[in-house]
Amino acid sequence: MATRQISLIVIHCSATPNGRWTQLADIDHWHRSAPRFFKRAAAARQRFNPDLTSIGYHWVIGLNGARFSGRHVDEVGAHAAQWNTHSIGICLIGTDRYTPDQWAALADQVAHLAKLYNVPLQFADIPRAGRGARGICGHRDLSPDGNGNGIVEPFEWLKTCPGFSVRDWLAGGMVPLDGHVLRPVAD
Repeated sequence: MATRQISLIVIHCSATPNGRWTQLADIDHWHRSAPRFFKRAAAARQRFNPDLTSIGYHWVIGLNGARFSGRHVDEVGAHAAQWNTHSIGICLIGTDRYTPDQWAALADQVAHLAKLYNVPLQFADIPRAGRGARGICGHRDLSPDGNGNGIVEPFEWLKTCPGFSVRDWLAGGMVPLDGHVLRPVAD
């Protein structure tokens, strides 16, 4: 259980080729390098995952559905500017098509965290002030609402991450979305 208040779960993607395995160490390296230059506090590293100097996510879900821990949930993430203080970041390996194992692990992880931290298992209503959001969203959903109509539309996204509509995924009972399932290629 976290010692900090958690109200938002943000889903990300690694923006790597679909189906290509990516190591936690690779993500840590990207977060340590330009333009990010993330750096975990020495005390936080000493307590949890000391070899990961910069990773911004709390969990990463691999192609086989395995869940790898990044930052401890007590440690503020570095995954969604202006939203890190009260959020948890989960990253799926890939860009916009995920294996059935990844989809199952994501649904399980989100349901578990939502229950554990009393986060509504619904799409987050995103206030524009950078705080007060409660629920689940994709990284792209935190983009500014440029035209002020209350909806962050595709032309306003600063990123496409996680490559699918979290709103639709939640509304559909956390079932994998058509067109976003990575199936093995037959030989």
